[in-house]
Amino acid sequence: MSQNSKWYPLLLLNVSMLFSSSSGAFGRSIDLSPPLTIGYRAFIALVLLALYGLIQRHRFQFDLKQHGLIVFLSGILMAIHWVLYFYALRWGSVAIGMLSLFTYPVFTSLLEPLFFDIKWQWRHLMMSMLIIIGIYFLTPSLDIKNISTRALLMGLFSAFTYSLRNILLKKKIDAFKGSMLMFYQMVITFVLLIPTFVIYEKEDVTLQLPYIGALAILTTIGHTLFINSFRYFNISTISILSSIQPLLGIALGVIFLSEIPNEHSIIGGLLILLTCLLYTSDAADE
Repeated sequence: MSQNSKWYPLLLLNVSMLFSSSSGAFGRSIDLSPPLTIGYRAFIALVLLALYGLIQRHRFQFDLKQHGLIVFLSGILMAIHWVLYFYALRWGSVAIGMLSLFTYPVFTSLLEPLFFDIKWQWRHLMMSMLIIIGIYFLTPSLDIKNISTRALLMGLFSAFTYSLRNILLKKKIDAFKGSMLMFYQMVITFVLLIPTFVIYEKEDVTLQLPYIGALAILTTIGHTLFINSFRYFNISTISILSSIQPLLGIALGVIFLSEIPNEHSIIGGLLILLTCLLYTSDAADE
């Protein structure tokens, strides 16, 4: 398909969502401790991004004094986000992992006023209540000892750290190319998780490497295509269109893992997705 085609931008964004949504199925399939999985994933991703940066002749240097703290903190938050998300997938299901993560737009609306000159809005708080109701339907039990409940909590904390990371980068994003910013975060994530290679040294990685490699490649490509789609759509439109990602992830879980969501997960998921759509549509009107 030609890049001049009117369908090309939409195809680009949807392919990026499909590639990114593969993290759910791969996260459930990889039989390793999540910190170890993310350590290998970060290493493969940083190598791919470094090669891409060299080919595109991007500058790897940046003003450490001006941007170093934000880049470092964003890398830490990215590492925490990924590890928690993969615990949610491992302990729960693709549906619980991806839907709990997709609460991040609402976390963002609640956290942003703490960092920027933005007032809390009652309609956003009402939307947050709908999210809480959706989470209630997703929760299999109020008992913290229930493994699926713990998975849901991991997913929610993952969404929180992801939101916080995005907010920290909001004022700095113009100073970097998206691929280089991800490269720095992958370096920090990998360095932080180096001890996991010793802690989990008894785990057999050999059979899992093809899956980790595929995960790193697909999600890196997905992220790159996602960044490229910014030139065709505004951010609010992209947020609305990206609501398809958890649905694609759940569909991949059904196809490859035979994980069929129960009625409560479907009701809770619909509430969360519809609320996120309302939130992003509301943001587009502001």
